[in-house]
Amino acid sequence: MVIDSKQTTVAYRCPECGSGVISLVGLFSLSADMIKLKCTCGGSEMQIVYRKDEGQMRVSVPCIFCNKPHSYNVSSAMFFSKDIFLLPCPYSDINIGFIGESNKVKAELARTELELLDMLEENGISDFKSIHGDEHDLTDPQVLDVVSYIIGDLDAEGKIYCHCYPEGREPLPDGVLDREDSEYQIEIGEESVVVRCKKCGAEKSIAADSMLTAHAFLNSDYLKLE
Repeated sequence: MVIDSKQTTVAYRCPECGSGVISLVGLFSLSADMIKLKCTCGGSEMQIVYRKDEGQMRVSVPCIFCNKPHSYNVSSAMFFSKDIFLLPCPYSDINIGFIGESNKVKAELARTELELLDMLEENGISDFKSIHGDEHDLTDPQVLDVVSYIIGDLDAEGKIYCHCYPEGREPLPDGVLDREDSEYQIEIGEESVVVRCKKCGAEKSIAADSMLTAHAFLNSDYLKLE
């Protein structure tokens, strides 16, 4: 078997300028353990690390919604053999990474662009370049629901901390998700959600005035009240 002949096409969409970034990647080019696929605007890069001893590829993909890239582990066999393999943002379900046969990757990149444009238009954002502009952060009625849902998940998992519940608190028992069983209460405003401890009074206000704000909050794996 000639492993150097293995190659595939990878792509992502730059969160800074919105351009599709696409390149051919071969196993031989990964002999140095890592390659970086950079956008010409200089605002983002996709990293691929070949873990030869594990037979896996560690792929870090910039996300057009979230404030940090997402990481994925993909077996080298799947990385180089699939006609099309998609890497979705875990919070928006929008595909942000594309691996596979060149034409199929380009087709999926184009399809996702239309999907993103429709989503941005619905939220009052005219183009990819203005996705991070504050003047386009319009209130979405569903944002408050999303933030409240995530707060409930963090509470159930024991990942809300305060003065009387420092890090290491036990999660709620399985099946106990009722707000009355929680030591925390939430107050939903027009553009924010306040989480407050019923015992010590520590609180945290979470901005929820746009879809982009909600996606940023979804990256949090804990919540600390002060």
